[in-house]
Amino acid sequence: MNTVNISMAVVVAVLYSVGFYLLLQRSLMRVLLGIVVLGHGANLLLQLAGGPPGRAPVLGTVPPDQITDPLPQALALTAIVITFALTTYLLALGYRSWVLVGHDEVQDDVEDRRIALRERPDGSMGEEASSEDGTDDEEDPGSAAASGDPVDPAAAGAGSGQGGAR
Repeated sequence: MNTVNISMAVVVAVLYSVGFYLLLQRSLMRVLLGIVVLGHGANLLLQLAGGPPGRAPVLGTVPPDQITDPLPQALALTAIVITFALTTYLLALGYRSWVLVGHDEVQDDVEDRRIALRERPDGSMGEEASSEDGTDDEEDPGSAAASGDPVDPAAAGAGSGQGGAR
């Protein structure tokens, strides 16, 4: 029976905590460091799951109870490759942001703020919208017309609004 080393479990917990904390920051460099720390935590977790070191998995040379399981090692190698790919991608994003804007901080989207502040119409989220006389409304409760948002007349006259590209 394998026992878990408590100090290694604490190290994995700290690596995951720090990694997730850094991922929630606005700076792309902190997000990059969070990905790297999470990758190291994943590698350490996979090596801990593999158990104690053993002999090479070559049949016929060692007894089966002394063979090391190669799957955690293969998964750790895959995690290293994925972490490297994400690191290079985030480095490219950070560099491009630095060149174009002068900083690497991710900004809020103005459209997201506008949508968050908008009141939700009655009958949204799948509820049936009906008028006071008991008949169903003809317009979609989630549409701009139902929510009171201004509608662009050029866009409204262009078609039904479904499946169109922006």
